[in-house]
Amino acid sequence: MRPSSGLPRSTLVVLAAAALALTGCGSGGAETIQPAPPGSNAALYDALPESVREAGVIRFAGDSHPPYRTVGPDGSITGIDKDFQDALSRILGVRTETIIVDSLPAALQGMLSDRYDVFNGPVKVTAARQKQFDTVTWMTARTSYAVPVNTAEPITTADALCGKSVAVVTASIVEDQLDQLSAHCERTGRAPVASIALADTNATLLAARSGRAAAAGMTQAAAIDLVAKDDTYDYVVQTEQQGATADKLALYTAEFSRLGPVLDEAFQQLFADGTYQRIMHEWGLDDATVPAPEYNAGKPA
Repeated sequence: MRPSSGLPRSTLVVLAAAALALTGCGSGGAETIQPAPPGSNAALYDALPESVREAGVIRFAGDSHPPYRTVGPDGSITGIDKDFQDALSRILGVRTETIIVDSLPAALQGMLSDRYDVFNGPVKVTAARQKQFDTVTWMTARTSYAVPVNTAEPITTADALCGKSVAVVTASIVEDQLDQLSAHCERTGRAPVASIALADTNATLLAARSGRAAAAGMTQAAAIDLVAKDDTYDYVVQTEQQGATADKLALYTAEFSRLGPVLDEAFQQLFADGTYQRIMHEWGLDDATVPAPEYNAGKPA
């Protein structure tokens, strides 16, 4: 039977002790799990699932999505997600690795198939997904649209996308926001926006660059990073009047993995020791911070 999620934090140490006791019983009293590495949080290390402690690694799924994850030509990964993974590794006492996937659906299905342990998205929290996943909300986001500069019809506001095509990543938060922008267009007597759903951010930018789409939808953080690196793009932000919301974005892990409560506690420590604020500030995301991580936001008890 799968253990229930959302356990009180005070039970983590008890669970860890019970896990160690069971390990000893199955091997004539000899422990098979190494003690917590120096510098890590021993209680959280002990609370990790036994399979994670034995492997010594947490497997993160990750699509190419700057500035959260930028994949170099040699396969190296940099970005916000990598910085948070390094911080979580320090606290939990196990290393992290990123396995590149091509889409959000692939990441979600891979966690349910136990190919990956975690996807740090960041991904919008939805009621449907929370039936199978635990989440830790750690930032908010507003939707933006990257537009090529020096075009015949410059896009200077999100309203100007009415009646045009916009490329978005399949099943992303931006896809939902684009539906709201399209509804705004129709309410104000203009043609709706045509959505072109593609696998990843690179594909959406290619669509905009080639003229297949007038813009590529993405989070504001991603748009800021893009424009800083490539002056052939500008971006416009979707406003509240145009249906935009500041959505909660979260880390995901399969409910059956039992990692959710431990990762929540680890994020609590990152907030408490200032690591969270430092990373967000270094990436220019002060406006996207939350006051505290939120575990399973909106999930029924």
